[in-house]
Amino acid sequence: MKIDINCDVGEGVANEYLLMPYISSCNIACGGHFGDVKTIDETIGLAIKNNVLIGAHPSFPDKENFGRKTMCISDLELQNSIEDQLDLFVSRMSLVNKKLHHVKPHGALYNLIAVNVTFAELFIKSIQKHIKDAFLYVPYNSIIEKIAINNNIKIKYEAFADRNYNEDLTLVCRSKENAIIINSEEVFQHIFLMIKSGEVKTISGYKKAIKADTICVHGDTKNAIEIVKKISERLKEDGVKFGF
Repeated sequence: MKIDINCDVGEGVANEYLLMPYISSCNIACGGHFGDVKTIDETIGLAIKNNVLIGAHPSFPDKENFGRKTMCISDLELQNSIEDQLDLFVSRMSLVNKKLHHVKPHGALYNLIAVNVTFAELFIKSIQKHIKDAFLYVPYNSIIEKIAINNNIKIKYEAFADRNYNEDLTLVCRSKENAIIINSEEVFQHIFLMIKSGEVKTISGYKKAIKADTICVHGDTKNAIEIVKKISERLKEDGVKFGF
């Protein structure tokens, strides 16, 4: 068995140097919900040092709410923002002769394009310039998955280590008490079921089919370091290799 472990980084938590040794790809905030040239460059440097694949993590342009609320802005404003974020990120990557490995949308944008055709099509349009030789991380059985495939975009299925799932495979809303999984052993059991059996246990206790090429741990989860360390150690013990 083989699995990629990814992490959202460059988001102001300043724990990247502790996370990087335990992950195989990363998603770097590129100015929408967080980030500027300094944080992007520093995080790219840490990823290179740790041999971690590098992706861009565009968002609604909403630093006030950390990109975790849907914004009421025009389609053109959103498209321009996503394009600007990726232009900035790719320009910083080019300075160190690195190519973009993937794009993974952040927060409310990620959740919205998973279920909304209009916004999924807008997102695909916004990333076309930079996605040709890169992957798009998408949730299994989502709207964005289908539209990406129809546009000949290479995808990697993503699942979440530290988040609970609803019956329809959407993530439990962060405002709910059981949205986030904190206990590292529970996190491991959560993802091992996905890797071993291709299933996820939902909050109602039922198991649903899921595909996962890459599994995300949020860098701002309060015990993210403990979680990635536990996942890395336990998966290696069970003979699971890292990467794609």
